[in-house]
Amino acid sequence: MNILDKVKSYREEENRLKWEGTFADYLNIIKERPEVAQTAHSRVYNMIKSAGVEERDGQKMYKFFGQEIFGLETAIERLVEEYFHPAARRLDVRKRILLLMGPVSGGKSTIVTLLKRGLEQFSRIDEGAVYAIKGCPMHEDPLHLIPHHLRNEFYEEYGIRIEGSLSPLNTMRLEKEYDGRIENVMIERISFSEDKRVGIGTFTPSDPKSQDIADLTGSIDFSTIGEFGSESDPRAYRFDGELNKANRGMMEFQEMLKLDEKFLWNLLSLTQEGNFKAGRFALISADELIVAHTNETEYRSFISNKKNEALHSRIIVMPIPYNLKVSQEELIYEKMIKESDMSHVHIAPHALKAAAIFSVLTRLEVPKKQGVDLIKKMRLYDGENVEGFNSVDLEELKKEFPNEGMNGIDPRYIINRISSAIIRKEIPSINALDVLRSLKDGLDQHASISQEDREKYMNYIAVARREYDEIAKNEVQKAFVYSYEESAKTLMNNYLDNVEAFCNKNKIFDPLTGEEMNPDEKLMRSIEEQIGISENAKKAFREEILIRISAYARKGKRFDYNSHERLREAIQKKLFADLKDVVKITTSSKMPDESQLKKINEVVARLVDEHGYNTTSANELLQYVGSLLNR
Repeated sequence: MNILDKVKSYREEENRLKWEGTFADYLNIIKERPEVAQTAHSRVYNMIKSAGVEERDGQKMYKFFGQEIFGLETAIERLVEEYFHPAARRLDVRKRILLLMGPVSGGKSTIVTLLKRGLEQFSRIDEGAVYAIKGCPMHEDPLHLIPHHLRNEFYEEYGIRIEGSLSPLNTMRLEKEYDGRIENVMIERISFSEDKRVGIGTFTPSDPKSQDIADLTGSIDFSTIGEFGSESDPRAYRFDGELNKANRGMMEFQEMLKLDEKFLWNLLSLTQEGNFKAGRFALISADELIVAHTNETEYRSFISNKKNEALHSRIIVMPIPYNLKVSQEELIYEKMIKESDMSHVHIAPHALKAAAIFSVLTRLEVPKKQGVDLIKKMRLYDGENVEGFNSVDLEELKKEFPNEGMNGIDPRYIINRISSAIIRKEIPSINALDVLRSLKDGLDQHASISQEDREKYMNYIAVARREYDEIAKNEVQKAFVYSYEESAKTLMNNYLDNVEAFCNKNKIFDPLTGEEMNPDEKLMRSIEEQIGISENAKKAFREEILIRISAYARKGKRFDYNSHERLREAIQKKLFADLKDVVKITTSSKMPDESQLKKINEVVARLVDEHGYNTTSANELLQYVGSLLNR
């Protein structure tokens, strides 16, 4: 299907969504589908919920945000469960402005954009359908046509509560165009669109001297005064302010706390009473989610001003901190790179991880808990197993600093430095060392970093480099060991024979001498120590291996080299340690002989085929690991 066919298909879909009918027809619709008459907050909550919810390790994961927001599961869960859910149930929370507060490039704007784009799509399906009085510039709720004295009876019949009063314009239209007969008022289905200013509004502060309150509430159309004779005639008023156009959906206030006070006053009655003042009319009802975002410094300044106290109680602050998980931080960078013109550049495996380790370290607070350093804390936060610590320790660490993640290096800085590394290298491939070098060089140019923080961050780059050194050696280790796979399998079988004899308190038979011997403790420990199995933990580890072998045997399966991940890792590390001299010679030889060249080519091919490198980055990795091993 080419692009013109897709445009045609979209146009046909738009036509299919169109619906017009009388108010009497609309009542038949809500009789069958009461969800059509939901409030703006309820619509947002149902939109999020309809995308799917998973529970993982006691944490709710909302798929609506899953493709764009990474590592903020706790903040998102709090946002949905403490604001959108109760607001959807008409609790008092819906009468509050939602203020997302957090550091720059932390995801606040992305969350708001997702909500806006989501509402546009949700209003185009039956579950999120929105109907409005036809011809109304505010897309008014048709149920406002029901007189106040009949609303209790309407609730008893339909089970739907009606809030708000008919707008001045539609009150006049009801009398003049429909002779007061509400059943004949024309209703239409609408689709939200930020571009067309339907159900979604955005307000950005500008110069206070030139910005007019009419930008929010609409203004008088002076060209019609002669025709209609009065400024208080609703037909002489343009209901085109952002608050008017956002009715039924959501209103975004960008940098709300920078607004002039007169703009914020309008929000007092809108949040609490669901209406606002415009022109020379009675209060105008509006049903909309008001969401704003700001940083912590501006928020602290705002609440310290006594003039703003009335608005304080009408704001619910939702902290949106930086992500604190290395694996999720990598996903943020991957997303930002895909959205840029850098997507053709080969970024070697673990280059983004090295950057993520650095940025997460800058955001973490030094733990008070004994025995936990920053690296262990980082690994625990990322869901890794750290010997001697469990989920209880993790929760204790999180409680130590409730506001953790509100400071540190932002993702945009990392992407800027990756871009710089690409331009500097002049080849379409960069590795972890290129990225870390660029991050280090950029710290001097980062205007908002103090000298104290700069020194601390330089140390974190060194830590990230050490972490990458281990990763790099492990990569080459795996690639080399694969070439010695038979040796690895032999070593494992030897280990398993000794473990079985140890656990069953048996002797082991030496096939060469025919003698019976005690299990080779030295061999077993040399392998177990590779993955940090302590002397006290060795018996439990060996018994675990034996239980796994028995489980496989019961299912008719053969326990092999890939059956136990930690054992495989231990075997690989042991074999690599034994091969270290071979690796040193092979990777550092300036003039490799034929056998060395063959081995290098095998390892490069393995890194390219199985580990995601290209030829350039694979050779760079081998050279770097060779230099590490020769130090």
